[in-house]
Amino acid sequence: MTSDRYVFPHRHLLGIEPLSQQDITMLLDQARAFEEVCERPEIKIVPALRKRLIVNLFFENSTRTRNSFEIAEKRLSAEIINFDADTSSLSKGETLVDTAMNLEAMHPDLIVMRHSAPGAHALLSRHMKASIVNAGDGAHEHPTQALLDAYTLRKRFGKLDGIKIAIVGDIRHSRVVRSNLWLLTKMGAKVTLVGPPTLLPLEMKATWPMVDFSYTLDDVLPEQDAIMMLRAQFERGTGAFIPGQGEYIKHYQLNAARMKRARKDVAVMHPGPMNRGFEITSEVADGPNNVILDQVTNGVPVRMSVLYLLCNPHGEQVP
Repeated sequence: MTSDRYVFPHRHLLGIEPLSQQDITMLLDQARAFEEVCERPEIKIVPALRKRLIVNLFFENSTRTRNSFEIAEKRLSAEIINFDADTSSLSKGETLVDTAMNLEAMHPDLIVMRHSAPGAHALLSRHMKASIVNAGDGAHEHPTQALLDAYTLRKRFGKLDGIKIAIVGDIRHSRVVRSNLWLLTKMGAKVTLVGPPTLLPLEMKATWPMVDFSYTLDDVLPEQDAIMMLRAQFERGTGAFIPGQGEYIKHYQLNAARMKRARKDVAVMHPGPMNRGFEITSEVADGPNNVILDQVTNGVPVRMSVLYLLCNPHGEQVP
């Protein structure tokens, strides 16, 4: 249970890096309380954020994250405004800061934003009184994805400390991997990054010296408790970093043949959307080891926890 003596010390969730182990534990414990709300047979709503105004600002396409936040907000009884960047004054040349200041004049309590520019959320946080939640900024961070991944792993294994997880694929362009590295290493997990040399930047070793690097998926598979496959982000230029899709599939695709080398109870994860037939086959993505839809399900209580604790830093458990 979350202690009501501990005050959540953050006004924004801009990334995982500033969070302490205690902060992360508090967020995950509160998510467990909200999971019980989500599993109710009938009324899945609590008045925890009644009369709070939340603005969803998504400047990049999103299915899971945007819908998950909206469901979380509705289950907390918040009032919601969905901001459409394509039909806003941004298309007329208005700056992000000017847009933010106009929104600020409407007195929102919290803004959930996804943006293509790393650091856009930090910029907003310096100009607004509202709390800012990072729903993904470029290739920088995606903190709520890392939290729901950690929540999924903790449910599966009962802990995070000591578990072994390989994160495989397009490391270079992934904001998911950066948030997961901050979180998993803080919580004592043993992480191995796997990918071709062109997609596995060695400069990351300076930031995360406790992380292992490997160019060979087959070598590290047998010892892992979990395998997280990453989407190849061709829209960010991944194709220029690999010799060919066939070569990538040969060495890094998670398929039925490779699964025979893994532990029988290994958890297969993917932040989505998946390139089926490229980084992962449908046989594995839909197989008995996958917890991919569990990740999606867990995203709702985790995001409820984030929204609630930013507005209620003392973190009393919601009954």
